[in-house]
Amino acid sequence: MIIRNIWKDVPEPLELHEDDRGKIVDIFFKENINHVNSIVSSKGALRGDHYHKETTQHMLMIKGSMEVWYKPAGSNEEPRMVVARAGDLVTNPPMEIHSLRILEDGTEFITFSLGLRGGSDYERDTFRVEPSLIPGRKGPQAHF
Repeated sequence: MIIRNIWKDVPEPLELHEDDRGKIVDIFFKENINHVNSIVSSKGALRGDHYHKETTQHMLMIKGSMEVWYKPAGSNEEPRMVVARAGDLVTNPPMEIHSLRILEDGTEFITFSLGLRGGSDYERDTFRVEPSLIPGRKGPQAHF
């Protein structure tokens, strides 16, 4: 899992432009994005508990915050957790289990997927896991 703040960490070839009108920042450059969606969640909502065999998934935090729990699929290692906040871009590569706990009402993020993840393919590269990576969580969720 990779997390970076799009406004504070701008690796080449991405660029940040700023003048008296405001700021423009590159989020992706020459990426093959196959699907984009927007998700708004209520405080306490639990999402994820799955991995993708082929899809890389990026989540751009727009508003609010959430815990992102993750670990390699098939691994016996303990899951790790980071808190993602507005401006953070979280990247889950293929074969990485990811689980989310929403910390604020109205938390909003946009997902960008490289691979099968949209429309009728939404569940084709999604593999559910139990038990949850999130301590205290019981039962799987129906969708991301």
